Amino acid sequence: MIKSRLLKYALLGVTAALIAHYLIKKEEKQKGHPRDYAEIAAEGIIHVSTEYNSISFYVDDDTLSGFHYELIEAFARDHGLQAAISPEMSFNKRLEGLADGQYDVIAYGILATSELKDSLLLTTPIVLNKQVLVQRKLENVPDSSLFIKNQLDLAGKTLHVVKGSPSILRIRNLGNEIGDTIYVKEIEKYGSEQLIALVAHGDIDYAVCDESIARTAADSIPQIDINTAVSFTQFYSWGVSKQSPILLDSLNTWLDSFKKGKEYKKIYKRYYGKRN
Repeated sequence: MIKSRLLKYALLGVTAALIAHYLIKKEEKQKGHPRDYAEIAAEGIIHVSTEYNSISFYVDDDTLSGFHYELIEAFARDHGLQAAISPEMSFNKRLEGLADGQYDVIAYGILATSELKDSLLLTTPIVLNKQVLVQRKLENVPDSSLFIKNQLDLAGKTLHVVKGSPSILRIRNLGNEIGDTIYVKEIEKYGSEQLIALVAHGDIDYAVCDESIARTAADSIPQIDINTAVSFTQFYSWGVSKQSPILLDSLNTWLDSFKKGKEYKKIYKRYYGKRN
């Protein structure tokens, strides 16, 4: 069972590419410039990028699911739009796609950092989340010195993260807080769940990812430990280009209203309810 689950995670990147190519029928969008709401409404399609994982966007049999997928679909429906979803595992490529107009929205939990605020407009907060360390449990590591008991034990260790992840800044700040160096290795071709699978399989010792994704993985991969927090619990938002202020206002107005309704509560409970 565990091996099959690991294989599933290892193949997620390939699956995401196949979904983008075959399952999501959308016109190829040429690179250009970021659009604001008027251009999006004129085309009738909002182009969205997210990560393929068991929280944001995934395929269950022949059904597309995911917290951010369901939210952006609801926004598109309520505004008479079609949502064209592009799963992209690289955080940097999502940012590049937003900058060159391939995507209108990054519908994925983005942690607000000063660096990102310089290049993005972030929506009203959507969920609370935090970054956690993923490692193998003490009984599953070949050397007990590899097991991280608290943040001080991270000194001199190498943590693997998705390339461009906002968690990198937090890890660097954490290194300053403990007075030692924490090394970061950015991985471009894998998303968070693939990194978790690599940890569980023993290919790498440590990864850092969102707690929500880590907890979902831990339900099926019992050999991993996710109990060491790397960050405080913080708000996560979606992102749009700085050239799309009216789109931001449209998203914020809708989110503020939608989050008060029953439909949002059902969607939230489906993906986060068991964690709270």
